Amino acid sequence: MRLTQGQFSFLPDLGDAEIKAQIDYALAQGWAIGIEFTDDPHPRNTYWTMWGTPMFDVKDPAGIMMEVTACRDAHADKYVKLLAFDATKGFETIRMSFIVNRPRDEPGFELLRSEGVGRRIGYALRSYATARPPAARYAARAGS
Repeated sequence: MRLTQGQFSFLPDLGDAEIKAQIDYALAQGWAIGIEFTDDPHPRNTYWTMWGTPMFDVKDPAGIMMEVTACRDAHADKYVKLLAFDATKGFETIRMSFIVNRPRDEPGFELLRSEGVGRRIGYALRSYATARPPAARYAARAGS
């Protein structure tokens, strides 16, 4: 299963030149860049771990690409995403977000169904990755 979160999620993965072009665009808009990673990509998991601090003062796309590469190297078996934050008063929000690294094996999600009072049916998603301890979520599956 291929995780689809953020912009460009239904397209093939962006190459470094395409990622740099998006960084150029974000910086031209005056947006700050942040990098985050996780091994639990549940759609409602909005609290990914930050790689360093948001780069509010970095205006050099090459410097940001160095950080993207460093994060991907350090977390090759996790999801890594790039965020562009607009600090303009009135917006103060993420304007762009897309995945720049994926684990080799993406286990997907399980749909959990529960029946309640009055024939009420509830549904929830659970990432198959969370069935393993955090340090082993993807590494143990890589050979399978």
